[in-house]
Amino acid sequence: MVVAQSGGPSPVINNTLRGIVEAARDLDQIDTVYGARHGIEGVLKEELLDLSSQDPSEIALLRTTPGAGSIGTCRYKLKDHQQEDFDRALDVMAAHNVGYFLYIGGNDSMDTAHKMSQQARKRGMDLIAVGVPKTIDNDVGDSEFKLIDHTPGYGSVAKYWMHMVQNANEENAGSCPADPVLVLQAMGRKIGFIPAAARLADPGREMPLLILLAERPMPLEAVLDHLHDRLRRHGRAIVVVSEGFDVGGIGEVKDSFGHTMFSSSKTTVAQHLVNMLNDRGLPVKGAARGNVPGTDQRHAMLLASTVDLDEAYRVGQEAALLAANGTSGFMASILRNPGTVYGVHYDKVPLELVAGADRSFPASWITADGCDVTDEFVRYARPLVGDDMVSVPLIDGRQRLSRLSPLFAAKKLSSYTPQADRPAKKISAT
Repeated sequence: MVVAQSGGPSPVINNTLRGIVEAARDLDQIDTVYGARHGIEGVLKEELLDLSSQDPSEIALLRTTPGAGSIGTCRYKLKDHQQEDFDRALDVMAAHNVGYFLYIGGNDSMDTAHKMSQQARKRGMDLIAVGVPKTIDNDVGDSEFKLIDHTPGYGSVAKYWMHMVQNANEENAGSCPADPVLVLQAMGRKIGFIPAAARLADPGREMPLLILLAERPMPLEAVLDHLHDRLRRHGRAIVVVSEGFDVGGIGEVKDSFGHTMFSSSKTTVAQHLVNMLNDRGLPVKGAARGNVPGTDQRHAMLLASTVDLDEAYRVGQEAALLAANGTSGFMASILRNPGTVYGVHYDKVPLELVAGADRSFPASWITADGCDVTDEFVRYARPLVGDDMVSVPLIDGRQRLSRLSPLFAAKKLSSYTPQADRPAKKISAT
């Protein structure tokens, strides 16, 4: 079996990997589990890390090791015209007697897993391809939550923002005579699940909090009106804004998937708002300040959700079982049980239904003024953050992180440069 990861990591992605590896130990159908070094690029370059031969204690430590440093991730997309890449990937699978391919990731990763399944079928290869959901944005699946209720990674970033806003509110309340406005920018290119989680910090709606979602654009003058209203009533305000909220051009930088990388762009939405507020002036004394958390949103293990950790592990187990049972072309899924007491069960959904598709944030969960989310969202998200703080192993006060040995499979094919990494051919003038 080859397991690969793609896209931005999360605090719990390695626990999904752990679930796959530990489940495979007890499955007769699976001999060796390889981790592709840096996603599908590792497959193309034949860089396959033997996970089955690792010290079991290091595999166990993947539970509280955040990020994607264990086997690496990538932002390399297999596009339809890159037939050489598809052929190479399947050649590598055949050379190493691989019968199972599991891809951990978001929408684009599910698309890659789907295409690999189709390409293998055309070639007559017996390759089982299974998708394993991961994204902090919670944008995999459908807006009716029938294909998947939520993705591993979201519960942890929601908990991060719950605590972030709680603590930011304490500072804002104490320093508001000089710093009455704090603008916080949350990840979320097109979908508002992450900034919406700020409401979990204040379900009783006591804070002077504004939440601006990318899918509910409004003129900046309207933003000013709403903000000034909070300032006049409370003397202070906290704004949580999606990185994808439209404030005009910010010098966007895009990755190979075509997604805007806001943390790499020339400026930020938060800084744009802070500049505008201070240039225009506030109706109270003092100035606006900004805070732009970056990739810590997706690797802050100490704020990870214990519920998210457990579900990430279980969905990895489910994916391994699907593969061992010969269930190709599906993604392992998490579905919420009916009733008022939170519980989930694990199922599967055809990859073609989730490949490359984006879930949208329900419009009914956005308040009429466009500056907040409803109690229905709070009821949806609250169970995902759990009731406990995660416990991590420490040595000399530092986290004890998993460290895998570099046990790579011997290469059997010639070296290969992925198609998208090759220099563009120059066309000579005639």
